[in-house]
Amino acid sequence: MQDSIVIRAEHLSRSIGEKRILNDISFDVMRGDIFAVVGPSGAGKSSLLRLLNRLDEPTSGTFFVEGKDYRDYLPRELRRRVGMVMQTAYLFPGTVAANLRFGPRQAGHDLSEEEVRALLHEVGLPGYETRTTENLSGGEAQRVSLARSLANRPSVLLMDEPTSALHEQAKRDIEKQICDIVRQKGLTCIIVTHDIAQAARMSNRAMSLESGNLKRIGATEEVLDGKPDRE
Repeated sequence: MQDSIVIRAEHLSRSIGEKRILNDISFDVMRGDIFAVVGPSGAGKSSLLRLLNRLDEPTSGTFFVEGKDYRDYLPRELRRRVGMVMQTAYLFPGTVAANLRFGPRQAGHDLSEEEVRALLHEVGLPGYETRTTENLSGGEAQRVSLARSLANRPSVLLMDEPTSALHEQAKRDIEKQICDIVRQKGLTCIIVTHDIAQAARMSNRAMSLESGNLKRIGATEEVLDGKPDRE
């Protein structure tokens, strides 16, 4: 299982009018990978994640999740399997527990109090069940966003610059949490980051994009070797 392909993209392209956003992108991501997508602003990194979560549709090409074409999943089912954590944590008003219960409830499962406690323990927020989302710090909100994705029991976590708005210590804490969870649960993670040092710390494989084109892919140290830090 460790070596199985979880995400396979084949010739993914996306255009808006005459503008090519992504051009013929193919790659595999294996179970247990933390796969970094790096590149300058406007390279197409976030656009790629949006395709993998079916927030946008490719102009051509396709991708497979655990061997099944994405079009064979209902969008809601796909998004449960392929969870997404955004740069800004968009949480519903109300309690942390209510936020965690929302996704599973759409699938007909009500999280028990024990399940909510376990999720919050995993992301380092024990005892936060009754906290209101309006009173969370940025780092706490991102942890709740991560727990909300985990509540759907995904196979894949997509992360779009999840720490860019956080101070350095909060950033390092979230990085460690993500790595620990991926390892413990045998998940797969694709993280978009402008922070080359973060990609080096977290990922075992990486891909660099430039102007919508795939430039390099492979082991992280090989892909990042000699690349400047583009803040």
